[in-house]
Amino acid sequence: MNRSKYFNYIEEKLEVLARRIEKRGKINLLDLNIYSETFFAELMNLLFGLTLVNMNILKQNVEGIDLVDVNHKVVAQVSSTCTKQKIEGSLNKDIFRRYSGYRFIFVSIAKDATKLRDMSFINPHNAAFSPTDDIVDINTLLNVILSMEIDKQREVFEFVKKELGNDVDLLKVDTNLANIINILANENLANCIESPEINSFEIDKKITFNDLSDVKDTIDDYKIFYQKLDEKYAEFDREGSNKSFSVFQIIKKQYTMHQHEKANSKELFYSIIDNITKIIIESKNYIEIPYEELELCVCILVVDAFIRCKIFKNPEGYSHVIAG
Repeated sequence: MNRSKYFNYIEEKLEVLARRIEKRGKINLLDLNIYSETFFAELMNLLFGLTLVNMNILKQNVEGIDLVDVNHKVVAQVSSTCTKQKIEGSLNKDIFRRYSGYRFIFVSIAKDATKLRDMSFINPHNAAFSPTDDIVDINTLLNVILSMEIDKQREVFEFVKKELGNDVDLLKVDTNLANIINILANENLANCIESPEINSFEIDKKITFNDLSDVKDTIDDYKIFYQKLDEKYAEFDREGSNKSFSVFQIIKKQYTMHQHEKANSKELFYSIIDNITKIIIESKNYIEIPYEELELCVCILVVDAFIRCKIFKNPEGYSHVIAG
């Protein structure tokens, strides 16, 4: 489902950003904190319908306040420090005389703020501030994103991808998964018809045997690409031995690793798709394509692996190819 893909991507990027901000802060590298002020202003505008702007646009270095929305009378502080003292320090600033009647939001960008919401705070200027509603952290934002309509969630996904999706990652490596996706992405898949080699009756038996009736439509949608993918694997293997085998093995590994973690076969099936997608996105040699096209190609790979006996159990005598 696109909803889970969008959310998983956003969640990963925000969590990685939070960890990097925290780790770099320990060695006094604060550049990400500065960039994050504008990033979180725009993110909160998308999530809450605000029009926050960075205070530095209006006036340099306003102590205690980073963002302001004059239309909705909101001021906010974006901070990697998440303590009662930090919030009270902001509430104590004289800036609230100028912004009297404005709502104050504290945005914790690196640490969980749950415990702070149960505390009371000294608020000498009587700023509009409710700890329960106005202390925001990454989990707060993710909960809002999780319940969004799909079109709005896609908008947030595109924004996060634009801002955080192209970071240089020196740990990225080439993968054969990304290579086969790059090959598939250049194919016209629109006119594929079901391969005559496929034994649909046997595949249906395997679906029933593994209690995968809920994903039968997905398998039926993508099994028609069996012959096309078989051709691509043959082309792929001409570049070197074991290339297609390595693709099968990494898909099988995702099945083996997670088969006892998931509540049912349907959840396991889609988790394999999610994990394979993540591996490809993080591959150094992945040539970026629209997310829907990537999802299409990954589904083709995983359904093909299901058909070819690489993942899930086979019923006795299972043969996915019709004998000639």
